Amino acid sequence: MALRTKLAAFLAALVANLSFAAIAVAEQGVPDLENGAELFQLCAQCHGEDGSGNKLFLAPAIAGLDDWYVEMQLNEFRTGLRGLHFDDIAGMRMRPMSITLRTDADIKDVTAYVAQLPKTIPAKTLDGNADAGKALYTLCGACHGPTAQGIAAMKAPALSNLNDWYLVEQLTKFKMGIRGTRPGDPYGVLMGPSSPMAVTLKTDQSVRDVVAYIVTLAPSSDQPTN
Repeated sequence: MALRTKLAAFLAALVANLSFAAIAVAEQGVPDLENGAELFQLCAQCHGEDGSGNKLFLAPAIAGLDDWYVEMQLNEFRTGLRGLHFDDIAGMRMRPMSITLRTDADIKDVTAYVAQLPKTIPAKTLDGNADAGKALYTLCGACHGPTAQGIAAMKAPALSNLNDWYLVEQLTKFKMGIRGTRPGDPYGVLMGPSSPMAVTLKTDQSVRDVVAYIVTLAPSSDQPTN
């Protein structure tokens, strides 16, 4: 009888501990991938079911991007730090999409879903001199890493799996002040019109060259995507 009592007490304590653990996990905001997959269906209309992107819709490949970066960008779209400039057509499309994510939990869920998607290797669409771009990339590598793998502590995203056309587009927007110049965007300022990046990449050709080098850093793949 005493053994049964002890066993019952042990099981009760175990159940209680598991319950507390479940509550702790929930409080830590562990993403709900099922909810993320459901929310991603709206994103998929432009970015594709596999997150490989579609240039026709100005939607870059996002599969496998770091969750912290996707979350940061969605919050910037949602708060208006990004996507309000009239010359940023793609950004203006993202602004209303981001608002459909009503809570911080929704953003964490969908970003976690995006992050777990297998990375894609976008097909090359632009000409550029990768050898010249290698020298230009030295400055970029200080924040984005030597292989463009990104450095979270610097808030610098991975670049090697992004579309070349998208990279050129974003670098151009930073240089022109279309992106990264709004108050409250300290990381955008580091890429803005007065930044070392803008000074280094003075011409359209230099932008294409550095992007041509960046895409060589992507892992090899037999199946590039658009």
